[in-house]
Amino acid sequence: ADEEEQERVQELKKKRTFRKFTFRGIDLEAMLDLTNEQLMDILHARARRCFNRGLLLRRPVKQLKKKLMKAKKECGAYDKPDVVKTHLRNMLVIPEMIGSVVGVHNGKVFTSVEVKADMVGHYLGEFSITYKPVRHGRPGIGATSSSKFIPLK
Repeated sequence: ADEEEQERVQELKKKRTFRKFTFRGIDLEAMLDLTNEQLMDILHARARRCFNRGLLLRRPVKQLKKKLMKAKKECGAYDKPDVVKTHLRNMLVIPEMIGSVVGVHNGKVFTSVEVKADMVGHYLGEFSITYKPVRHGRPGIGATSSSKFIPLK
């Protein structure tokens, strides 16, 4: 009876295993320990250029990182941190930001973006759309040559 129970427990463990996240062959825990130079080596060319030109040295970026760390520290173990609003759409997502919630401005409102591990190397602006996608309705008068025959009512 004990052997059967142990087998069931083993099967349940196998079912519940999640896909382990890796970014270009580096797992999440190792990625959090990387220095900026090591992070630069695994990011794409545009991000490397951004780092070389002093992305993390700019004052607004430092302030944003500081606010994100503070919000993360103040929240509980299983709670989401408070939203930190920013206009920095050109800020690269770095491993330290994983797990925080950022309000990215889209020109009108702040869109809440929960930073996940998959987002590393992308820009914050990519996750906050700046336009309202077009909802195509029926064509109006003069839209095409055949639209003359669409009854008005």
